[in-house]
Amino acid sequence: MDNFQEVLNEITNNLDTIKDKGVVASYIPELAHVDKNKFGIYLLDIYQNNYSAGNSDEGFSIQSISKAFSLSQALSIVGEDIWKRVDVEPSGDPFNDLSLLEIENGIPRNPFINAGAIVISDILFTHLKNPKEDFLAYVRSVANDNSINYDEKIAVSEKKTGYRNYAAANLIKSYGNIKNDVNDVLEFYFFQCSLTMSCKQLTNAFYIFMNKGICMQGKKYLNTNQIKRINAIMLTCGFYDEAGEFAFKVGLPGKSGVGGGIVALLPNKFCVATWSPGLNPRGNSKIGMLALEQLTTKTGLSIF
Repeated sequence: MDNFQEVLNEITNNLDTIKDKGVVASYIPELAHVDKNKFGIYLLDIYQNNYSAGNSDEGFSIQSISKAFSLSQALSIVGEDIWKRVDVEPSGDPFNDLSLLEIENGIPRNPFINAGAIVISDILFTHLKNPKEDFLAYVRSVANDNSINYDEKIAVSEKKTGYRNYAAANLIKSYGNIKNDVNDVLEFYFFQCSLTMSCKQLTNAFYIFMNKGICMQGKKYLNTNQIKRINAIMLTCGFYDEAGEFAFKVGLPGKSGVGGGIVALLPNKFCVATWSPGLNPRGNSKIGMLALEQLTTKTGLSIF
């Protein structure tokens, strides 16, 4: 058995000495209050053994990590047709950039930039009877945890300040790639991003991406081909315009969020989540990225 616990303890001790822990996201006002000295890491292996250190049980706003769940739910409902409405290429631009949308006729570059995730939200809004409730039920089911919930304060905070998301959604709507009312879709999107989860809950939920679409309880949510596609997009597009750097330094597919969370996985081996609210200039957790770089370096385990 890999000595994951010893490695996690060592990483936590190493990172504790770093003084510059990044800058907490403040453009969503509710996120600005979080203590940037918090750090948690939780690792779950294929055999469902778990290892943790720090604040791994403390809930935080997962933000863009939720895009992996919305993509997986939409893919399970509409299948390959999803790629007619959203592309699979890295954008090379910030997550809230609008310039490519006009050049590419309202087809977002990938499902993990905001524009792409809004299109995915529109697909779910079309197919789910009660979008907010049904999406939450899906995440709870995948994680086998009914305590997971939205943070309504954060959803309202995002709604009040999400001007670029309104701009993106209206631009996409003008090309006919949003089918429902823009305000309804964005209301659902903001709630989706406001999910609160801990590192432990995230790794439990991400077990399906590590284990060929099968959750910890043995239920199959996606086929191996769909999982392959989601993991590929996480590797190339999961870290805003820093995905290449993450692949270079860490070497795992994953997804980050401006709440300071990162989830990454090595197929058929383990999934790991870190949380440290201070961000680097690209919007990714500064300490989280360092932690995962140390993890794959010390264990020698990555996809490469």
